[in-house]
Amino acid sequence: MNKTELRRHMRRQRRALNRRQRQQAAQQLLHSLRQSTHFQHSRHIAVYLTNDGEIDTSVFIRDLQRRGKTLYLPVLHPLRKGHLSFLPFNRQSRMVKNRFGISEPDFASHRAMPARFINLICMPLVAFDESGNRLGMGGGFYDRTLAFSRQPGNKPRLIGCAYELQKVGDLPAEDWDIPLAAIATDAGLHRFRQS
Repeated sequence: MNKTELRRHMRRQRRALNRRQRQQAAQQLLHSLRQSTHFQHSRHIAVYLTNDGEIDTSVFIRDLQRRGKTLYLPVLHPLRKGHLSFLPFNRQSRMVKNRFGISEPDFASHRAMPARFINLICMPLVAFDESGNRLGMGGGFYDRTLAFSRQPGNKPRLIGCAYELQKVGDLPAEDWDIPLAAIATDAGLHRFRQS
């Protein structure tokens, strides 16, 4: 399968899961993320809101809020095309829909946190392999936004979030792909090279 076919196949697979399977996977995802020392020691954490059948992060988000962690959501940058900003998120955040129909904090109402000062970023993905290669939706938003993490200095730890069924044999790694420290699934935490 080429990348387009693989994306279509995996998105169909995850959307086919029933409500009970999704709820169970969300609980198991939280358990997997709690195994990460990066999660345990992080104060500032960015996570996505679930969309298009992605593994549900709502249980994880509620847990972060109960623990008093500072939570951020990715937002399409209004001026830097193809880039993300990370805005604080809590129950009082004013939300708007972006051009993909995904809810995000209103850019005009919040001050962005530079990605290099976020401790942990939990990223969605469409497929992954045993080496930690990640196939996203194809827009390159995370890769462009996090390109600075290839250089020395402050950088967040990166963890992908997915269903275990999204694991495939091998994915081609592109030069611009940003490596992940781990991928958390409903079956456990897959650890990889340090990012």
